[in-house]
Amino acid sequence: MQFNSIADVYAANDHVRSNFRDILTDVSDDEAAAAVDDSKWTIAEIAEHVAIVNGGMARICSRLLSKAQAEGLTANGGIKLSDDFMNKSAEIAGMKVEAPEMVHPSGGRTIADSLTAIDEIASSLDELRPLFESVDSVTHKFPHPFFGDLSASEWLVLLGGHQTRHAAQIQRILVQLRG
Repeated sequence: MQFNSIADVYAANDHVRSNFRDILTDVSDDEAAAAVDDSKWTIAEIAEHVAIVNGGMARICSRLLSKAQAEGLTANGGIKLSDDFMNKSAEIAGMKVEAPEMVHPSGGRTIADSLTAIDEIASSLDELRPLFESVDSVTHKFPHPFFGDLSASEWLVLLGGHQTRHAAQIQRILVQLRG
């Protein structure tokens, strides 16, 4: 994960969201609701979880950027990711992680509902892009359960990484179901 600018992160996240949508497009209702032995959640629940997490990450980014804007902290569209963030990103790639209860799915959303929510959140993040490109997205931080304190730019990168992780999980489930 190498990014030179906020524009690079937005392009990568758009690609990830498109891939996520493509994977879910061909999932039948039966596949969406099927329980697989090694997965805690169904495909529909994973999609709901991604929508919940994306929404939370977007709100965190908005708060952090608003704080920097209020303080007059500016930026030039570049991006800086901490060494700690990069190291933990590599570490978590091979780990099975338990999501905090507050981002567990309720099971009440269809895949279509979750994709609609994900697209709406992406639109709200698009509205934040001018702030990401002009306001300091590094100084202010908000804690993550695994990563520790993250900046707005790190939360934005994490959003794409999280969605990528769950896209791969859904693909593994589909291989099992379609065997």
